[in-house]
Amino acid sequence: MNDSGHLVQAGDGTPGHVAVSQAASSVRWLLNDFLGSVAGVVDAVVVSSDGLLLADSRDGSRSEELAAIVSALTSLAAGAAGSMARGAVKQTMVTMDQGHLVVMAISDGSCLGVYASLECDLGVVAYQMALLVERAGHALTPQVRSELHRAMAVR
Repeated sequence: MNDSGHLVQAGDGTPGHVAVSQAASSVRWLLNDFLGSVAGVVDAVVVSSDGLLLADSRDGSRSEELAAIVSALTSLAAGAAGSMARGAVKQTMVTMDQGHLVVMAISDGSCLGVYASLECDLGVVAYQMALLVERAGHALTPQVRSELHRAMAVR
């Protein structure tokens, strides 16, 4: 803990880095592991139900932009599902000239947004996303969501 009462990551004197619980670290680790192990995945974010960036797969400058897009797309898909009275949205996909944006719901209302290259195997990406959603969903308690949001805000 520093003089102002903020936790600082052990061994990391980098300004703006806040220590987080093991559960919050686990969500970040899962996201980074997903990025490193699933071929064709370029970027990934976890976004809260109210559109806040909770975690990203890298400290990229476009994470906030991707989170906003994922949040808007999730809202639009939920509106469409409600209008058609066909139940909750499980997954949304947008295919562009140079890649795919896939969004998958997490049990608490948060969502996982993944940008993948056009050459990726979408079946593998979707399967691995489903596994990640299941694992991260168990870890995303209200306390962890709050922690992750505070840590992202400090960056």
